Amino acid sequence: MTHQVSRSPFLKPFYTRTPVGGVIPRTQRRHTLPASEFRNLTPQDAISVFEIEREAFVSVSGECPLTLDEVLNFLSQCPELSLGWFEEGQLVAFIIGSGWGKERLEQEAMTQHIPETSAVHIHVLSVHRHARQQGKGSILLWRYLQYLRCVPGLRRALLACEEFLVPFYQKAGFKEKGPSAITVPNLTFQEMEYHIGGAAYARRNSGC
Repeated sequence: MTHQVSRSPFLKPFYTRTPVGGVIPRTQRRHTLPASEFRNLTPQDAISVFEIEREAFVSVSGECPLTLDEVLNFLSQCPELSLGWFEEGQLVAFIIGSGWGKERLEQEAMTQHIPETSAVHIHVLSVHRHARQQGKGSILLWRYLQYLRCVPGLRRALLACEEFLVPFYQKAGFKEKGPSAITVPNLTFQEMEYHIGGAAYARRNSGC
């Protein structure tokens, strides 16, 4: 999937405007980082992503859902299926997804990106330890699901999670599909599905 979404109401463009010739007038104020910003991730964000992921998952399950190489791979192949939450320029939470072409997830979905498909596989949602217990995971997931409505062709979001996380995703609108075919030593997962095209925006002029 190589689409770039340029008019999402939730994402800011990757560029900043500068005067012709690249000269900034002396009267212009110095640039300050936004207090809060949502945008697609890039390979340059990979180390920050992996550090947050490693701290969140290694202490619980002993391993990360994605290695650093896999993070780099997905952010290079399908950055439009990721979303990061930045506060004053620092990454505080993120979601990474990739394209998947079958009805149910399989083990290969852990490392593959299938472009031009109607389903996105959500690999990981993680929040920085200093930003937890603030509802940021729920907010980011809602933003991400709304953003996916702006990505041409997408109809479903799939993920595999442990049983204790099922209620969290159900509150966001996901439905259980049964035990997942994805396996990790000493862990079992439930597969969850969200129908992206099922509800309309509250605002018709969303800019998608």
